[in-house]
Amino acid sequence: MEVTRIFDILTNFKEIYPRQDALASKVNKDWVKISSEKYYELAHLFSYGLMALGFKKEDKIITISNNRPEWNVMDMGMSHLGVVHVPIYATLGEHEFAYIFKHSEAKAIVVSDKSIYKTVAKIIKESSNLKHVFIIDPLDDLKTWQSIIDLGKENAEKYAEKLTKIKESIKPDDLTSLIYTSGTTGVSKGVMLSHRNLLTNLNGADFLPLGYGEKALSFLPLCHVYERGLNYVMQSKGAGIYYAQNMGTIVNDLKEIQPEGFDTVPRLLEKVYDKIMQKGKDLKGVKKQLFNWAVDLGLKYEFNGANGWLYEQQLAIANKLIFTKWREALGGNIKFIGCGGAALQPRLMRIFSAAKIPIQEGYGLTETSPLISFNQPEWPNKMIGTVGPVLPGVQVKIAEDGEILSKGPNLMLGYYKEPELTKEVIDEEGWFHTGDIGEFVNGKFLKITDRKKEMFKTAAGKYIAPQAIENKLKESFFIEQAMVVGQDEKFASALLTPNFDFLHSWAAEKQIHFRDNEELVKNKEVIKRVQQEVNQVNNTLGEFEKIKRFKMVCDEWSPESGELSAKMSLKRRNIYEKYAAILEDIYGHELKSITIQREKDAATKKKK
Repeated sequence: MEVTRIFDILTNFKEIYPRQDALASKVNKDWVKISSEKYYELAHLFSYGLMALGFKKEDKIITISNNRPEWNVMDMGMSHLGVVHVPIYATLGEHEFAYIFKHSEAKAIVVSDKSIYKTVAKIIKESSNLKHVFIIDPLDDLKTWQSIIDLGKENAEKYAEKLTKIKESIKPDDLTSLIYTSGTTGVSKGVMLSHRNLLTNLNGADFLPLGYGEKALSFLPLCHVYERGLNYVMQSKGAGIYYAQNMGTIVNDLKEIQPEGFDTVPRLLEKVYDKIMQKGKDLKGVKKQLFNWAVDLGLKYEFNGANGWLYEQQLAIANKLIFTKWREALGGNIKFIGCGGAALQPRLMRIFSAAKIPIQEGYGLTETSPLISFNQPEWPNKMIGTVGPVLPGVQVKIAEDGEILSKGPNLMLGYYKEPELTKEVIDEEGWFHTGDIGEFVNGKFLKITDRKKEMFKTAAGKYIAPQAIENKLKESFFIEQAMVVGQDEKFASALLTPNFDFLHSWAAEKQIHFRDNEELVKNKEVIKRVQQEVNQVNNTLGEFEKIKRFKMVCDEWSPESGELSAKMSLKRRNIYEKYAAILEDIYGHELKSITIQREKDAATKKKK
């Protein structure tokens, strides 16, 4: 069957790629598998159940759930009917939940478990549009998602013919999902995506070296368009999808199921690399020398044997002695690691590629469903430091100011109930303004250099692209996160969060005693050592870009604590507010950008 609607993937999965482990999750320490045939059956029963409850095309249902097979069943079941799926993060704040519940006009909500229900129970009760509430894991007298399946069984015969007609009526350009962007500032916008939008990712399916009979581990949130899109691609190729229990079980899950691939974000790869390096640091004698030699070799890696015959021979030895253990830690069968959501440090691409752990970095946004470009598995269609060639069928051009513009079948239908905001990002010629600054390398490979809105001008009139500098700073083992500041100031500065695991080890080696992290970041020896790292970065920058001052903070930034978005981007406004006193200490006065933002907020509040 030609795939033109999301649910066509499911039909093909059942008929062309039958397998006993189409979807799998761990229940009571055992992997429980669902066959492609059972997946198909459950999705249709879910559709019948919704029909019995009165749901029809364009009605909306919210899901707040961890990654699990039930998510896919609900997603496919809704798509059969033209019911719009509104998946959202469980980590949002109370205000954000309330806004999305009301703005989406959803008629029902399905949550996965007790902890999520407790978080949103009060908001659900205050949301008059939510007529139905369901939970996947049974809790008290709440209706379960199984009750929808059971209702579907009771009404299967009654609705079978009607559902077939409804499926036939669904068009590729019909709205199938409403995804609220996590955003780094302001209230989230509801991105309207059609079947055609989401299926554009399948144009890059040939670039994904996974196929029938192989397995993938899934742990990035399915409510994010990136993981969801690649889940569709995996299903379209007949790969089985295993859902990790949580972020803490990924390493064990990899060893157990030995998958051929998974999707991730740069921060997780950085943590894997840091842990490997920490283990290497604990080695002694010849083992440590061999480890360091292999790492140094890997950090020089280039595609297509560009380093010459001798280098390749040395790398073969390093792979046999050292890097084979790295591959074993990931299950031993990895053929594909998709990476997106933020910039991947080139050194990580080099060393993992040298270790025969293939990473394919891509680029996109929720508004572009998401993929715009994607590095292919092999040279010459893969380039370190870029996000790869543009996806087939997608168009990209670079505006005069360097902004990346895109259009094609992947471009959203618009922002829900926000026509004016839609016009702000999609111009009259249909080009979507991504807000990212970039360029083409060798006329083929797209490279992201910064965010347009994040660039700032110093008091001397010089423009600084903070993200590029931040990425360089984060290459240091000592630095976990960095935010460069200095708008309208005489010089650039940075807020740094240390990599405390590494810093604690270094401090112990140097016999530096400390009571807690707050005392550690104020230690003169620590500051001096981190200054060396900053100096190394400064040596690669123009005079006006150099970090003249920095301050370390003892907090670890995360989406839960508010400094990072769900896709691990800096929430600059939140960070400015949180560390206003420290920034004032750096510059001797309150930053003008903070004052302006506060004035804007006050004016908006007064207007409301």
